Amino acid sequence: MDNILSLTKDNIQQVVDASMQQIVVLAFWAQPQEQSVAMLHTLEQIAAQNAGRFVLAKVDCEAELEIANYFRIQSLPTTLVLDKGQPVDGFAGLQDAAQVTAMLDKHLPPMWQLQLAQAKVLLALSQVSAEDLATAAVLLKDAHAGSNQAGEVSLVLADVYLMQGELVLAQAMLEKVGLADQDGYYQSLKAKLALALDAADTPEIRDLQQKFEQNPTDLVLLLELSKALHAAHRDDEALDLLFGVLSKDLGAENGTVKQVFMEVLMALGQGNPIANQYRRKLYTLLY
Repeated sequence: MDNILSLTKDNIQQVVDASMQQIVVLAFWAQPQEQSVAMLHTLEQIAAQNAGRFVLAKVDCEAELEIANYFRIQSLPTTLVLDKGQPVDGFAGLQDAAQVTAMLDKHLPPMWQLQLAQAKVLLALSQVSAEDLATAAVLLKDAHAGSNQAGEVSLVLADVYLMQGELVLAQAMLEKVGLADQDGYYQSLKAKLALALDAADTPEIRDLQQKFEQNPTDLVLLLELSKALHAAHRDDEALDLLFGVLSKDLGAENGTVKQVFMEVLMALGQGNPIANQYRRKLYTLLY
């Protein structure tokens, strides 16, 4: 169902049924009544800004007088909040956007719950693409902040990080989950993380680490190890190795160390917290 629609005799039952699952706001208006037109525009703007949180059903009282009479509308504009088929709140007359939003917030689910639900829909697709995961991650990061780091959001976000191969981020997220939220889902994610970490500890990486321990000044070896760690999504370790060199010599290996460092940052993207951490460290060195 569209989040903004015109209510008529043909769809009123469908809209009332929808109110069993989602808040519906009824806006009673008529073209000759200027205040009702202004109130309708305000409600349309709020509905557009809160897409998915409620359905705005517009009632043109000139065309749908029976509906207006059914709800005993005495004056225009009138706005009603419908929940489970029954009016639970509303007002007559003109109100500004802040007043309307304050009234609606008493009845609407918090935005973070909507974002969590939207992310879960993406993750439930039969084939989840990298773009779907990226979109879900953005929704979940916002939900995580908006929910004051709720455990149920943390778990889904950790799951997305695991699907993206962001093992360090997944591990950090799971470490923040409180005992009350350490359910079966949490345990399965911990098991997935352990398997992923084992898979990321490749023979090639172990061999390079052993060689580098024996030759800690060999920057060519360090670059090979850093690239291997990055390929295994062990970006925190890769960046730590590279930054350790850059903190002593920004031009190390004819600038190749810095180049690889920047390539890893670019691959991680602007929103990645590990990348942001090392960008700040680099800026400290530069400025």
